[in-house]
Amino acid sequence: MKLIIQIVYLPKTLLNELLNRFLFFRKRVECHSFPRINGRVCIKGHGRLVLGEKVMFNSSMGSNPIGGDTKLILDLGSNGILEIGDNTGISNAAIIAHKKVHIGKNVKIGGSVKIYDTDFHSLDPIKRADTKTDVPTKKEVFIEDNAFIGAHSIILKGVLIGENAIIGAGSVVTKNVPKNEIWGGNPAKLIKKINGST
Repeated sequence: MKLIIQIVYLPKTLLNELLNRFLFFRKRVECHSFPRINGRVCIKGHGRLVLGEKVMFNSSMGSNPIGGDTKLILDLGSNGILEIGDNTGISNAAIIAHKKVHIGKNVKIGGSVKIYDTDFHSLDPIKRADTKTDVPTKKEVFIEDNAFIGAHSIILKGVLIGENAIIGAGSVVTKNVPKNEIWGGNPAKLIKKINGST
């Protein structure tokens, strides 16, 4: 008697949905409602991920035409915290939350954005040469409600981006950005105030 093996092909979107749900379960993600995800999210580390309602993730080459990274990577380190508020959308970004990254409500984070709350390595070359002393500095990152982070920008440790602020595409943000301002460049600087202000 021949052994018949039937291969069941699932549509890619359904397979991604199942794999994402399994990953969320395994990583103990805390979410008020399961986010809408285009593609397959990568979650690393053992920290805490907390999501609000109606969060949306793009995590695939075809889900965002801007280009750059091809998936969304959320790295929680050993005990970091990443909080993402209601109605926030993130496309193919890399968020490193080894201490804490807080992203508010109604935030838009463009393709290939990087958010780092750590230096990854010591800035002292002698300490950096030895794995036992190569301890990076970590500082919390806060992105307040309604902020918009343009594609390919980099947000570095210790930065607070104020409510309604806009970060121009390709910027490197090294210091706090006040609310209701547009910043851009490397390093990012004030371009203008918004809401009719000059």
